Amino acid sequence: MLTAIRHARRPHCTMRAAAALLLATASVAAWAQDVKVALGGDQEIPPVTTSGSAAGTFSVAADKSVRGSVTIRGMTPTVAHIHEGEAGKIGPVIIPLTKTADNVWSVPEGAKLTDAQYASFKAGNLYYNVHSATYRGGELRGQIKP
Repeated sequence: MLTAIRHARRPHCTMRAAAALLLATASVAAWAQDVKVALGGDQEIPPVTTSGSAAGTFSVAADKSVRGSVTIRGMTPTVAHIHEGEAGKIGPVIIPLTKTADNVWSVPEGAKLTDAQYASFKAGNLYYNVHSATYRGGELRGQIKP
């Protein structure tokens, strides 16, 4: 990187230096494309009948940092999480979500996946789960499938 900056003073190296700097900066902040997630009671274990629904997004950066949120309609959530578990199975909470608006729960700043959790993400084995007073085990669920 320093070599690229030193050579930037030479007109023929300016483009190469700019490209090296851009690549170095982009790799630090590179986020994968947002994964869209539809949540419903029919995905819960066992399935539940609800008028609630939710839509979420989820993204993992190259350093395994996580961002995402769920927007909920038609129900009053008490808590929301990201769990590790394949479709049809219940798994442990790996990221508790934070309420950031009346109907929005978000991944907290600084959340990261472990190597094993990242492998689960790539395999489609993470899911959003939204709980309510009526359905303490979960009212809305949606698999996060990259």
